[in-house]
Amino acid sequence: MANVIAAIEALADVIIAKKEFLTELDAAIGDADHGINMARGFEAVRAKLAAANPEDIGGVLKLVGMTLISTVGGASGPLYGTAFMRAAVVTQGKAILDAATIAQMLSAAIGGIKDRGKAVRGEKTMLDALEPAYEAFIQAMDKGESLSKSLQAATKAAADGVEYTKTIIATKGRASYLGERSIGHQDAGATSTYLMLSALTAFAQEQSQAV
Repeated sequence: MANVIAAIEALADVIIAKKEFLTELDAAIGDADHGINMARGFEAVRAKLAAANPEDIGGVLKLVGMTLISTVGGASGPLYGTAFMRAAVVTQGKAILDAATIAQMLSAAIGGIKDRGKAVRGEKTMLDALEPAYEAFIQAMDKGESLSKSLQAATKAAADGVEYTKTIIATKGRASYLGERSIGHQDAGATSTYLMLSALTAFAQEQSQAV
């Protein structure tokens, strides 16, 4: 449990640290508020976690999801919030995480984003980072790789997904209004997804080295 809360803290750290960068990305093709909104949401998450005493991992993730929905503006709050809440269902009653559970969490999160956002891969959204990350995680896990190595593969795939968003036209959100002018710009949501996966990977590596 403590490790999961510490992992959420690591997510908060990277999003808050990259607030300006994410906002700059969003300014090019969006509402210029992604970093600001996400940082505000994770600051609220920190405060809520400090005051709460969740019984299990599902409780931690549900708190994160509900907080993001209520504090992050725009589309990102409902999308990320739904992702965390779907992952919370998978982890209800659990006190530790293994690779198989994390795979289920990622799958549930993707399903939640698709349901809430009515989006699919290839539309220049966070799914362009998250779906390839999930696939890479599964492939690495199936090969018998460690959790840390599987997360590394997922993060690399997410980074490649971010690069891919530069090459496609946005068809969702404000960026869709730009049409072909959105080509050449990376999606802020895909980038924040990559940053969170990167933070989780770094956290997992630190934990494995500490054992």
